[in-house]
Amino acid sequence: MHIMELLGRCRVKIKDEQVVETTEPLIEWCPLFDKVRGIKRITSEAAARNAEFRMREHGMFTPRRKLEMKTFVSFGASETMMTGIARGLIEAAVTVCDGAGTVISDSPSLVQGMGGWISGLLETEPIPEVIEYIERKGGIVLSPKDARIDQLEGARIASQRYRRFAVTVTDAETAFKLRELEQETGCRILIVGVHLTGISRDDAERLLSTADIVTGCASKHIRELVRPLVQVGTAVPLFGLTRWGKELLVERAKDVEQPLLINTMPLPVLPEQKQPRPLV
Repeated sequence: MHIMELLGRCRVKIKDEQVVETTEPLIEWCPLFDKVRGIKRITSEAAARNAEFRMREHGMFTPRRKLEMKTFVSFGASETMMTGIARGLIEAAVTVCDGAGTVISDSPSLVQGMGGWISGLLETEPIPEVIEYIERKGGIVLSPKDARIDQLEGARIASQRYRRFAVTVTDAETAFKLRELEQETGCRILIVGVHLTGISRDDAERLLSTADIVTGCASKHIRELVRPLVQVGTAVPLFGLTRWGKELLVERAKDVEQPLLINTMPLPVLPEQKQPRPLV
């Protein structure tokens, strides 16, 4: 069984390459998926169709998983980590992949290939072909036997090989434990908060005090509380909270082919008509 939350945290269960269950979304409209997939209203049916699209076109949750891909958005978490590794600002990233669970990788293309189509992966099961490809590309699968997702344990393994690496997290508690791991090991961990739609105000506040980069998702609390050093995007923005996080996002901007406006102003900048609806 694979379980992933997508499109406003619709929880989609997939078994034997079939969507077997979906839940209702927390939001009705997302500017990102309206732009890239033409989804005007988010429903559980739309989430099921989107999961089926990802399986059909990208092999997600199947042995046919495509693990090399171009950028999905100009400024995304995986795109930023990909650029960070390529430029030497970080040495590796601890992320997740369907069919493999937690993965440690120092390959920019593999980090992007695994993460570009991932939303909120909650649970997955081993797919031997996916694991073999990741390992052939030099990635380390935390637990090949059960494809376990454990970002803290993945970071612990990464700390034995690298001194500067990124870790994606979805909650403040893991972020706090990663800062403790920094103290234990002497490594530097770039904490990237992802999949934050519906996060509580308390957890948002704690995560913002700990992370280096967070995504806005459809979180009203992140938008209300964030005081970033840099912001990229206005609809589903990424916020750089520390100098290191700012450095990575600015470095990522160098790879964006579209024209850019760089200016100083109070942040965040969140045009009302471009925000997901409703914010939760």
